[in-house]
Amino acid sequence: MERRKVILVTDGDTAAKKAVESAAKNIGGRCISCSAGNPTILTGAEIVEHIKTAPYDPVVVMVDDCGGDSAGRGETAMETILNHPDIETLGVVAVASNGKDKGHIKVDCSFTKDGKRVEHAVDKYGNDTVASVIKGDTLSVLKNMNVPIIVGIGDPGKMDGKDDVILGAPITTAALKEILKVGSSSGLGGSEEKTNH
Repeated sequence: MERRKVILVTDGDTAAKKAVESAAKNIGGRCISCSAGNPTILTGAEIVEHIKTAPYDPVVVMVDDCGGDSAGRGETAMETILNHPDIETLGVVAVASNGKDKGHIKVDCSFTKDGKRVEHAVDKYGNDTVASVIKGDTLSVLKNMNVPIIVGIGDPGKMDGKDDVILGAPITTAALKEILKVGSSSGLGGSEEKTNH
């Protein structure tokens, strides 16, 4: 059985759900809407089953710890998905939060609220921080994972209104497109996998 191609987004509140659904449609992907939640409601195993029944790839999945400092439901689910033998993770959209004690991860690039691709991290509002790491509550587990690409953005569906679903969630869409462009050598992506940070 061919492995399913998945993109993970580390947010799942109401605004993020609408933005991710719109962005997934924009890239010709399939969003697992029931993976949304603040925090994530489904287990990783349950999300995997939904991924397997999705009619086509790429499949976009949301995971969210709801602001917890330690690994919560979102990170636990993400770890299960990342380690599953039937799933190929193309990349992760790392969503920034402003809590000072949150986890952090180095990003490969980010998209600002103005749609500019930068080599740095961004903050919750989509502003360039000129830092190499992005801070968020659902990111710590990624430090030990082999992920082809991590793309940072601010709050999906928000970012001072510039990622509003009425506009087609352009920033979230840009992040998904970047993952497809430079993700895995799966036919949906393009570059070879690399060991993550």
